[in-house]
Amino acid sequence: MKEFEFTVKAADGLHARPAGILVKEAAKFSSEITMSFNGKDASVKKLFALMKLGVKQGDTVKVTASGADEAEAIKAVETFMGENF
Repeated sequence: MKEFEFTVKAADGLHARPAGILVKEAAKFSSEITMSFNGKDASVKKLFALMKLGVKQGDTVKVTASGADEAEAIKAVETFMGENF
């Protein structure tokens, strides 16, 4: 299992358009990718689950990947979030 923590810098927080692109990026991998925030977990492969987390600017989330391609998955998600959130 691989994981990282990320603090959202975007003024709009985790909003729909880039979150939708994040879902598409995560779907490229077979590993299970989960985002945790405020005691709740959501699959990064499901847009509505991500949106229900209610992540705002300044919030810190934990992203975990577990599976055959977890190293590649976590790197791709971390890079994408750094560039878009």
